[in-house]
Amino acid sequence: MTRTNQIEEWLEQERTLRAAMLAGAGTGVARAEQLAGKTGLEVFQAILRGELVHAPIAQTLDFILVEAALGRAVFQGTPGAAHLNPLGTVHGGWFATLLDSALGCAVHTRLQPGQGYTTAELSVNYVRALTPKVTRVRAEGRVIHCGRQLATAEGRLVGPDGTLYAHATTTCLVFPIAPQSGA
Repeated sequence: MTRTNQIEEWLEQERTLRAAMLAGAGTGVARAEQLAGKTGLEVFQAILRGELVHAPIAQTLDFILVEAALGRAVFQGTPGAAHLNPLGTVHGGWFATLLDSALGCAVHTRLQPGQGYTTAELSVNYVRALTPKVTRVRAEGRVIHCGRQLATAEGRLVGPDGTLYAHATTTCLVFPIAPQSGA
């Protein structure tokens, strides 16, 4: 597939998903009762259908969840002028946030109802500068291991032509979430 065809495909998928998410639940933080009884994968499938809110950070940093499967999550981001460092390239923190989202959400897709997680360690290797001339990038996270207390995942940040901009690994702590009592 040519770069032009790939970017057109990415943009069409993004338009479709944004429309569903915005027409549905919009942006925000899900309530405990909305998540109760759902696996991590079911949560992300509901987000993609617009039935559950998507995270406000995605709006702030201009990225969006585009795919979720068991042990895998993909986010698409738009590097823009607001993400630049003083040298005119995209700040490493933007790379790291996009990759952390893909890696953590890949882990989340493997969780059962009543389980939560948090990033314990994130290691990012930056291999190429990124400027807003690259209109979209994708961060794909894949679970390597998901145990009772620890999960690990790896990911890549790539352009539509397959150019690698960064790769990362994470370790996440997995823990039970206490049921919320009515107050």
